[in-house]
Parts: sequence; structure tokens; C-alpha cells
Amino acid sequence: MEETVNGERAAWLAGKFEEHRSHLRGVAYRMLGSLNEADDAVQEAWLRLSRSDASMIKNLGGWLTTVVARVCLDMLRLRTSRREEALDTQVPDEPFANNQKSTDPEQETLLADSIGLALLVVLDRLDPAERLAFVLHDMFAISFDEIASIVGRSPAAARQLASRARRRIQGASAVPKASLTEQRRLIDAFLTALRAGDFEGLVAVLDPEVVFRMDEAAAHPGAPREIRGARNWAKGAIAFSRQLTGAVQPVLVNGEVGLVWAPRGQPARVLRFSIARGKIAAVDLIADPVRLREFDLAVLNH
Repeated sequence: MEETVNGERAAWLAGKFEEHRSHLRGVAYRMLGSLNEADDAVQEAWLRLSRSDASMIKNLGGWLTTVVARVCLDMLRLRTSRREEALDTQVPDEPFANNQKSTDPEQETLLADSIGLALLVVLDRLDPAERLAFVLHDMFAISFDEIASIVGRSPAAARQLASRARRRIQGASAVPKASLTEQRRLIDAFLTALRAGDFEGLVAVLDPEVVFRMDEAAAHPGAPREIRGARNWAKGAIAFSRQLTGAVQPVLVNGEVGLVWAPRGQPARVLRFSIARGKIAAVDLIADPVRLREFDLAVLNH
């Protein structure tokens, strides 16, 4: 009899948890930027719930959200620690990878698109507490009192975390707005031509003597590190871009318009542009992990 009652209680609890799973997954994904890690965080929340006295929980949704947020905060702190160790040793080729297990790329892409890939990339640059405060408050309208209890700070300090994150996400560029508008127009035209495989359209936005450079991490063995001339570079760029453009998005790179290639929200390549006389005069492709971390990336407002 007791086993039957316990079984019914477990089934009821599992059913209530499933009602909140989608929300919890959304919170965790925005916190972590990885579908597999988000699922791990949600699973940990279920394990903690199953070991708790659910009858004492007045607001199950709020309780679960708090648990997931705390789990994600611990995961972000561990990731940051590992990343710093990787940058110190410079051993891994991809220190930004989340050591993800196999997942559904299409589902991951849909999730990233729903958030905005550029935002996901910039969120990765925040420290864990800033990211938690911004995600929970600005995306899920959770109060600073609740956020304060998660990060172990006062509500005022939690508010400051979110405010600081907001400033970093929006960027504080000294570049005049008119200049940014012109840069955006040119880079958008560049990206549109690249995605469409439009050779003449690409050449049209490039200076005839454009210089394309890539660092050692981005170059294939035996490939030239520098290419000169619009028509020379455009052919190879269009062929290569078919592998990349789905995850390429405009962002502010050190206050100026650039592009970031970020599969599943993880920055792998940055393109910086030099513009002269209304044309792209130089393009630099950077893939070195240390240099990528040094860039100040921000969301580019439309």
C-alpha cells in the first residue's frame, strides 16, 4: 500500500515538473548558451526536487527556477575557471567549446536564433553573476530580491550587476552614430553578397586593392596568409563562406562594426574591417583564442 502511495506521489511530482520543463530549459539555455548543458542543469533540478519535500514548496515554478539558476551559476563559474586555465596554458585549440555531447544542431540553431545569436555571443563575455542577473531580470522579469538570494549579494548589488551587464551588451562606442550607420550599411551589403554567392555584389563593396589578412590560427596549412585585390579574394571568399555564413552575424568589435562567426553561440572567428572612401579597404580574419577573448564585443542595435 505504501509503495502504491509513493508511486502515485512520484508520478504526480514528475507531472508537475514536466509542466515547468520548457521554461526551465529556456532559462538554462540563456544562462549557458549550450543545449546539452541546459538539459544537464534541468536534470539536476529534477534530482534536487525528487529528494525534497515538495509539500513544503509553496511556489514550485519559482523554486525550480531558483534551483536551475544556482546550478547554472556554478556551471558558469567552473567554465570561467577552466577557460582561464586554458588561456594560461594555451594548450586547447578551442577553449570556448563547452565540451558538448552530441545534440540536435537544428534545434540548437533554432534556440540561438530565438534569442539572437549576437546577444548569445556577447552574453558569453559577461562574468557569471552579471550574466545571471541580466538573464533573470531582463529576460524573465525576476525581481532583484530573488536574484540577490541566488548570487549572495544585496538587491542593490544585484541591480548593479544587471545594469553593468546591460551596458556591456549594448556597448559604449565612441564612434559617431552616423559613422556606425555607414559601416553597418557597408558590412550588411558585404554579408548579403557573401551569403548569396554574388561575386559582383561582393566586389562592388570592396576597394579594388583590398587587403585580406588572416592570423595563423585561421589559415589552412599551405594557404597564403595575405591576399590582395578585390577580384582575387572574392572568388575564394564566396566558396569558403558557404561553410560559415549561417552563423555569421554583425556585432560591434571594439566599438566598430565587424562580423563574428559563432557556431552555437561560441565565437570561433572575428572579421574586422578597415573602411576608406566608402569601400572596404582591408579585412582581418582572427581565430587565435587569446585574441578573440580580448575583443570587446557588443550587440549591434538596428
